[in-house]
Amino acid sequence: MSDAPLTDRGQVAERAASSAAFSPLYQQIKGLLLQSLDRGDWKPGEAIPSELELAARFQVSQGTVRKAIDELAAENLLLRRQGKGTFVATHHEAKVRFRFLRLTSDDGKQAVSGSQILGCQRVKAPADIAALLELRSPDMAVNIRRLLSFDQVPTILDDIWLPAAVFRGLTAETLASYKGPLYAWFESEFGVSMVRADEKIRAVNAGAEAAQLLQVEPGNALLQVERVSYTYGDRPMEVRRGLYVTERFHYRNSLN
Repeated sequence: MSDAPLTDRGQVAERAASSAAFSPLYQQIKGLLLQSLDRGDWKPGEAIPSELELAARFQVSQGTVRKAIDELAAENLLLRRQGKGTFVATHHEAKVRFRFLRLTSDDGKQAVSGSQILGCQRVKAPADIAALLELRSPDMAVNIRRLLSFDQVPTILDDIWLPAAVFRGLTAETLASYKGPLYAWFESEFGVSMVRADEKIRAVNAGAEAAQLLQVEPGNALLQVERVSYTYGDRPMEVRRGLYVTERFHYRNSLN
């Protein structure tokens, strides 16, 4: 990021490449910080400059910078560590790792999770997937199918779609060799941080194949969750369609 001073709000807005519509100064600083995160000026897990340094860089008050950082921390894009500073959130961090997984056991206990990859292939993106990932109709996509178990009980059947041009080198072999959370792998191996997601939820009946894999009766009620995950700049990077068994679990969301 350039260290050129910003002497008024107009310059801040220009640097943020914002629209002509006015936004508060701290929002413009937030936009500049997001641009730096998007460019990779500060890598996941790394500390960002102090509030004083950023205030001097942008020629704004420390309070303005703090308010921008507060919002990014509330959105789990930055993590504050008492006495150590502010760090770029990473999916390797326990607090961030499971923030998109809202399935919670009814007894409140932390279940032991396991993952089984059922398939991984590069195919022409279906029209509906291409639209959600903002791909052109002939573009290729990576399709991953996996089964998640909790306490050794099959619970989630995931169908995952990724833009192949971004996830070059993702193969069934490389996927099988990685044992950690997928989002952490996407971040460290492909430089893609999933920072927010939109979901659609509905009730469906289990088809024959899903019932067999999830070890339920055909026609059993399942929760279907379609998630579109985005990286910085609101760029869609993943479509995930999951079928959830909710006999021992519920979908939990906090509304603020």
